[in-house]
Order: sequence, then C-alpha cells, then structure tokens
Amino acid sequence: MERSTATAASGASPLVVAGAEPVGRPAQPLSEVAAQARDVGLRRVHLIAWRDLEDPEAGGSELHAHRIASLWASSGLDVTIRTSRAEEHSAWTERDGYRVVRMGGRYAVFPMSAVSEGLVLRRGDGLVEIWNGMPFFSPIWARGPRIVFLHHVHAEMWQMTLPPNLARLGRFVEQRVAPPLYRRTRIVTLSSSSRDEIVSMLRMSPDNVSVVPPGVEPRFTPGGRRSRDPLVVAVGRLVPVKRFGELFDALAKLRVDHPRLRALVVGEGYERARLEQLRRDLGAEDWLDMPGKLSDDELIDAYRRAWVLVSASLREGWGMTVTEAGACGTPAVATRIPGHRDAVSDGHSGILVDEPSAIAPAVSDLINDRERRRRLSQGALAHAARFSWEATASGTLQALVDQAARRGWARSRPGR
Repeated sequence: MERSTATAASGASPLVVAGAEPVGRPAQPLSEVAAQARDVGLRRVHLIAWRDLEDPEAGGSELHAHRIASLWASSGLDVTIRTSRAEEHSAWTERDGYRVVRMGGRYAVFPMSAVSEGLVLRRGDGLVEIWNGMPFFSPIWARGPRIVFLHHVHAEMWQMTLPPNLARLGRFVEQRVAPPLYRRTRIVTLSSSSRDEIVSMLRMSPDNVSVVPPGVEPRFTPGGRRSRDPLVVAVGRLVPVKRFGELFDALAKLRVDHPRLRALVVGEGYERARLEQLRRDLGAEDWLDMPGKLSDDELIDAYRRAWVLVSASLREGWGMTVTEAGACGTPAVATRIPGHRDAVSDGHSGILVDEPSAIAPAVSDLINDRERRRRLSQGALAHAARFSWEATASGTLQALVDQAARRGWARSRPGR
C-alpha cells in the first residue's frame, strides 16, 4: 500500500465484503459500531504491528493503522499499538488519543509482542494483528476476540528485499506455515482484488476474508492551477517493490516525445542512492526532481499541479496515493496489479497498464488528449469521493465486534 504524508476522513462509506460472491453493504456510522462494541463488552483494543508511524521506513500500512486507532480512540475505545522500536523515539508515547508501545528490534518485536500481549490481554478485550509479511502467529497465543489486517500477499517481495536464504524462509512461512494456523481467523484486507489473491495464494476461506477500503482525507481537494508544462507525479517509499528504476526508464522515453515534460518523485527509502545515480545516468537531473518527503500542503499542491499520477509498483494492497491524487482531480496511470485494480477505475478514473514499460505510451496519449484528461479527472474525483477514514474505522471495528459477539469472548471475561 502506497503511503503519503497526510491523514484523516471524507466521502461516502466503503463496502464491507465477505463471502465467495461479494455483496457490498455500507458501513454503519462509527458511533453506532462503537456502541455495539460496548454492548458486547469490547472497551479496550490492542494492535500489534511491525513498525510505528514514526519509523523512518513507515508506509501505507502504518498510516492505515494510525488512522483507525485514532478514530477508534475518539469513539471511546481504549486503544494501544505495540510495535518495534523507532529510531530516536521513546519506548512509550501517546498520539491522537491512543498509546504507542515500542519494544524490540526488527525481528525481536515478534516474540516479544507474543509474550507481552499474551500476558496483558486479560486487560485488553480485543486484538488486531497487522500481518505485514511476517505474521505474529496470534492464533497460537491469543484467546480473546481477534482479527487480522492483511493488506496483500508479499510473494516476490521477499526476493526483492532479503538475502536468498531469508527470502526463501519468509516466503515459506507466509505461504506454507502461517495459512493453516489462520484458517479460522477473520482477515480484513483493503481491496477485492487483494482478497482474491489472499484466497488463491494463501488458500484462505473466502468466507473469512472481508474487504474494507482505506479512506481519503478531506483536505485532498481540487484547487490551484495545473502545471503549464506536462507534470507527472509519483509518490511512495524508495524501495524495490515500487519499481522506480523502471519508472525512471519509462519517463526518460516519454521525455523524448515531450521535451517540456517534468517529473516529481516524492518519498524516501534505502534505494535513494541507486535511483539518484540512475537519474544522473539518464541525464534527467534537470527535469526529474526527487525532493524526499513533503509536508501535507506541499503534497496536495503537487497532486493539484500534476497532469497525471503514475505508479509502477509490483504489489499494493490498495494504492492510497492514487485515491489521494484522484480527490485532487488528478487521474492515474498505474500497473494492473491487485490493489490498483480497485484504487483505479480503469478508463474512468485512470488507466491500468500491464507493465511499467507501458506507462510511457499511456501517459503520452493523455498529454496529447486534453478532453480525455478532463473526463478522467472528473472520474477520479467521483471515484475518490466514495472513500472515508471514518467508514474504514467503522468497517474494521465491525469485524472485531462481530468476532466478539459470535464467540461471546468479551462478555465471558471475569469482572463483567
């Protein structure tokens, strides 16, 4: 899931989808679902995650957890997120109404969270495990109402980020060891296309996988003026799965036909040095800007000025930058992958392409066709308006409430 620097809520309710033949239903207002939580005895919720929002490598998963935790807290729940240590940040803090506990390094956080949460869950009624590649194996040690956020299957990402032996181990755990343990667990993912992949690749029961899309903050709105020259914007962490190198190659080819083209790549990551060298090799330093992270206002301004947002990513649970840009009236050209297939309404809010190399001709067609850009801009606005963070918080909390009610966990706890 791509990440931007912004947060919050706007638009209509997303759909909560479950079952082999998905049937959408609008999420209830968060206040009503929170009342249901209190009725079944759910007053405290713990989330366990690999990284915190303050981590230098935080991305869309961390932003998603933050928005949900803050909205759950605002509805009256006692919310704690437990993650690994974040560089230069304290082990304990409060943020937007919820607590953050940071303990353990990149790998130690998994056993430490299992031990710590297994001991304290008698004081916390619900558990949300965020399965981001490596699971916490909560079915083994958690006994209360529990759901799992699983945004997408990592698959090839293991080989892109780890040495061969660790990559093989990670993929084996994800696809062979973990799935049998999670067979009876309620999984919540971001898109119908990601749900299909989770069912097919991890062999999860379709009846146990729900879809609750991420929201779009209301500050993402149209405004200002488009760049006079064609401007292409890409936003995301500078990591292999985003395939920025292939995107740079596509942009360089696009520049040949459109010599006034400019490109803006927003984000940070450990591939920055390699990508800066590639930019020099392509002779693109005077037209391809890499400013790093931007403030919320700067990011919104970039979306508004852009003619098109592009993404060459190999794997996404959704693609939040796509709908953020769409809310600013900017259509997308993105790879046809699970997640993007829902974030982009192909031919209506943007264009899906099969390979990063196809981005250049698709963007070129848009540059040359002002009327089509206008139609896609209107479609992007309409598509993005469907999604809100409050509805996301409502839909995910409903999944946890349903688990508590179905099993009677919360009410059966001592002291009720």
